[in-house]
Amino acid sequence: MNYRLLSRMLGIICSLFAIAMLFSLPWAHPSLGYRNDPNIPFPQAIEWRGMLGLLGGCLISAAVGGLLVWLGRGGTSQKLFRKEAMATVGLSWVLATILGGLPFLLSGTKSAPGVPVSIADALFESQSGFSTTGATILTNLEDPSLVPHCILFWRSSTHFLGGLGIVVLLVAILGQGASGKAMMRAEITGPTKDSAFSRMQQTAIVFATIYIALNIVLAIVYWLCGMSVFDALCHAFSTMATGGFSTYNSSLGHFDSAWIDYITVLFMILAGTNFGLLLLVATGRWRRMVNDIEWRFYIGIIAAVTIAVMVFGLWSENFSGISSALRYSLFQVVSVMTTTGYGTHDYDLWNNFGRGVLLLLMFVGGCAGSTGGGMKVIRHVLLAKILRLELELAYRPRVVRPLMLGDQTLNDINLRKQILVYFGLVAAVFACSWLVLITTEPDRQWEQTIADLGQGNLLDHKLLDCASAIAATLHNVGPGLGVVGPTANYAGFAPWSKLLFVFLMMLGRLEMFSILVLFVPAFWRRI
Repeated sequence: MNYRLLSRMLGIICSLFAIAMLFSLPWAHPSLGYRNDPNIPFPQAIEWRGMLGLLGGCLISAAVGGLLVWLGRGGTSQKLFRKEAMATVGLSWVLATILGGLPFLLSGTKSAPGVPVSIADALFESQSGFSTTGATILTNLEDPSLVPHCILFWRSSTHFLGGLGIVVLLVAILGQGASGKAMMRAEITGPTKDSAFSRMQQTAIVFATIYIALNIVLAIVYWLCGMSVFDALCHAFSTMATGGFSTYNSSLGHFDSAWIDYITVLFMILAGTNFGLLLLVATGRWRRMVNDIEWRFYIGIIAAVTIAVMVFGLWSENFSGISSALRYSLFQVVSVMTTTGYGTHDYDLWNNFGRGVLLLLMFVGGCAGSTGGGMKVIRHVLLAKILRLELELAYRPRVVRPLMLGDQTLNDINLRKQILVYFGLVAAVFACSWLVLITTEPDRQWEQTIADLGQGNLLDHKLLDCASAIAATLHNVGPGLGVVGPTANYAGFAPWSKLLFVFLMMLGRLEMFSILVLFVPAFWRRI
């Protein structure tokens, strides 16, 4: 392990965090107004605390970055190999969690009236933002005495930074040559990404350009639909990053606008699409996207599940009519499928089929090379094909049949192993985390839930709610079912449970390996 070069790269990334925090400072100025609403008095004293929190986080990030760059002096001309690249990516997300949580701590942000955010809360909110999970511990976003205006903007900015990837933005700015190629491979999600890395800085610039352009377009559209500039920017950051942070407790449901809902659906679908395909569409080669097998399955799943949810929802009288059924079913299916996690309807009150299918969609996710989380559609397509071939081998052991993906033949046996290993690893992490959570988490949340509902069994509620919380954080969805449903949050969990969720969100965002290798002693040896 080349520690000097690793230190230098991490130092540069810390400096980028410091610069990013500065962009949230203007929103503490009274000339912008609180949410641009003249009826809400501007809480100047609280915004000063928000500014101090951001400045403190900025200075600490800059100091840590300067120290790491100084420790890494002499590593400028050295080459970054695979181990150093994986370490850079993994540790940069650890640093993002810690440094990104400083503004919440230093500003005196409160998770509830009279309850300042704890260290575990700050780490949770920070990682939820950077990993684009969108889960939160803040109980009242609309109370200016609890969450400063500028801190709300920083919270959404973490989505913007994490959406395409911290390292992708670094490579787009600095290039890094072959080092950038290694880091991009560790950062961008999906099993079919290698072909995109022939020219590293060019690829990063193209991806970043598409991402920023879509953010700008969506912010303008939101503004034209009646949102304030502040709300338009925050929700654009959340939508294109498939994150889900909102500036209101009721999420996008606050605006109660069918136009906003359908526009958000369109941009969530775009955010969950491989950015390489979006580039082809932008250059007039839209047929390539239509013929892409992953994208066709992606759209097909959305369409099929939306129709099924509509039918069962109308049958169970969860919706008032066909128009509302289409609006809310489509929105929630796309929101969960792309792992955005917005809410416009309390799907926790839907029938069991609707709730169950949304829980299953958390394990699917968007396309490879998108900002969407989850296990990715392409992995499910490949798994189905691998299982079909293995099933045929059970009764025709001598048959030799290649693995096909559309017109492409995939003969690489390592790809089959990688797909099966990844699914097995996800299942193992999910099962172990679920057992830990149901064993160690106190029962107080579910006792209150049963008291409110007047029915139900504590164990049944806890088993399902903990499973949905693990799935929602591991796959970067955000809201789940029950105590972490669309109208609830993660504030009631114990500190150690929140730290478990932080770890799961990081695992899900980096698809396991870039984080897990950090715990292997042999990985750190100088070889």
